[in-house]
Amino acid sequence: MTQNTHGKAGGGSAMGECEPRNFVRPCLLLLLRERPAHGYDLVERLHATFIDDLDAGGVYRTLRAFEREGLVRSTWSTSGSGPARRTYSLTAAGTDTLRHQIELLEVTHHLVHRFLTRCGEAALAPSGGRDRREAAP
Repeated sequence: MTQNTHGKAGGGSAMGECEPRNFVRPCLLLLLRERPAHGYDLVERLHATFIDDLDAGGVYRTLRAFEREGLVRSTWSTSGSGPARRTYSLTAAGTDTLRHQIELLEVTHHLVHRFLTRCGEAALAPSGGRDRREAAP
């Protein structure tokens, strides 16, 4: 089924690609756009800024998938203390994908905003009080 996006970029896939379960993808791309990082740093930054109940294993699986898709590249770096760490950086394809994800998120934001506005108009929003059908005449 295709979502009506009123001619905006992203077509009918905006809601599917930007479901909460997929939200880690654009978040990771954005964090890597800000600066290259190793997995543990990305997990910490995701938890601190975007996602409370984060699956760290899922982050590493997503990073490996990104590498297979050519969205990131990784290099091993060693320091005087501790084990070697894989540091991820965004590729040009990753930047293009992030831009596309931003467009999809904008469409999704617009759709969710319209939905919540209508919920408020129907007195269904959490702060909307009683259902209008329950109101006394």
